[in-house]
Amino acid sequence: MLNKFKSASLALALALGMTVSAAPANAAAPILENVMASNGKPSLAPMLKGVLPGVVNISVKGKKDVQGFQMPDEFKFMFPGMGDVFGNGRPQKREFQALGSGVITNADKGYVVTNNHVVADADDIKVQLSDGREYSAKLLGADAHTDLALLELKSFKNLTQIDLADSDAIEVGDFAIAIGNPYGLGQTVTSGIISALGRTGLNIENIENFIQTDAAINSGNSGGALVDLSGKLIGINTAIMAPSGGNIGIGFAIPSNMVKTVTEQLLKYGSVKRGILGVKGSELNSDLAESFDYKQNSGAFVNEVMKGSGADKAGIKSGDIITAVNGKKVTSFAQLRAEIATQRAGSDVQITVFRNGKNIDLTVKLGDDTQDTVTAENSKEISPAFAGASFANAKDGGVEVTDIAKNSMAAQFGLVKGDIITGVNREDVKDLSDLKKKLGKVEGKIYAIRINRDGATLYITLR
Repeated sequence: MLNKFKSASLALALALGMTVSAAPANAAAPILENVMASNGKPSLAPMLKGVLPGVVNISVKGKKDVQGFQMPDEFKFMFPGMGDVFGNGRPQKREFQALGSGVITNADKGYVVTNNHVVADADDIKVQLSDGREYSAKLLGADAHTDLALLELKSFKNLTQIDLADSDAIEVGDFAIAIGNPYGLGQTVTSGIISALGRTGLNIENIENFIQTDAAINSGNSGGALVDLSGKLIGINTAIMAPSGGNIGIGFAIPSNMVKTVTEQLLKYGSVKRGILGVKGSELNSDLAESFDYKQNSGAFVNEVMKGSGADKAGIKSGDIITAVNGKKVTSFAQLRAEIATQRAGSDVQITVFRNGKNIDLTVKLGDDTQDTVTAENSKEISPAFAGASFANAKDGGVEVTDIAKNSMAAQFGLVKGDIITGVNREDVKDLSDLKKKLGKVEGKIYAIRINRDGATLYITLR
């Protein structure tokens, strides 16, 4: 029996292209058991039997704000009284349906992780298990910057969860299996390897630190699982790179460590209160590294330290090269941004910098990024009605409209540059964070925004 096991192990190693070495039996056996079929041949089936019940199909229904048609003035005489039909350029509600995937991460409490874009604007969320059971789900929280959302199933029983792996431990060349619901066909499994780590600059989400894989990922796989050979979750599938929306062997997943950090905040606070370091920087290249007598080409170069920020108080200086965060190597400024942005505001972070030929360890208390501004690109997070407006905390309380795009949704609702938002319904608004919180209480209802404009008070009614 022992010889048969050794023979099967060798066959598996050769089939997967691995080098056979004398590893301890207790270290190799768990992986071999996971990929060894009952007939002694290499197969992913044994591992997948325990994993597939933890991947779910998600279907959503809801309504989205879409731009209404603005009838040109020269044609209005032809359609008297038809302004409401055409919408006069005002936002209109349109029903939509969408499909995606999700992963059960806590079987006892019914928690499911998926992509934010799968459930955004959804009024009704249904989760179907691999055995056909279907449950309604409640959105506990979502974070658009990392494209993650946390759901809670209602009246569930006998669930199977997928445990999270340490995504910092994976390497390029490791085997990876993607599971999801492509094109609404139902649960589908594809396999490949980890093609690259720390992918950024894809303009998919605001915070990017993707795992790249050649395991086939197609439309509908969003929110599904990327697992290793032991059946642990190493990432949440989120995007593909193909003009047609199909698979070309380049897919991306959000690392499990980022999933863990973000969902813990969503569970505890309902949102992510993102930390900010307080530096501006650039990618490190060979010429820059050489000029600072730095022998490596990986790291984040600090161009400027914001006065009064956590970085400033901790002693980070312009010209420093940030090489690690909490002991984890930093390879680029984009990665640094992703690492910091998944940390809670107010938390202490260990930053290692290279300065004058030496590595220096510093402890930085992260600031709160909601204390600064909200750009026009991110204003939808406060309310879809505010799309196209930029905001900042007003000096004497409230939220100031610092800029507004022409013909934007916010402009059509009546906001103008210089307005100070001071209240929602009968409640005062203190700052950006407070505005977002108060609008969340009345989401989906009619609410009145109290505005101070040139010393006068007025209200804008939004739905």
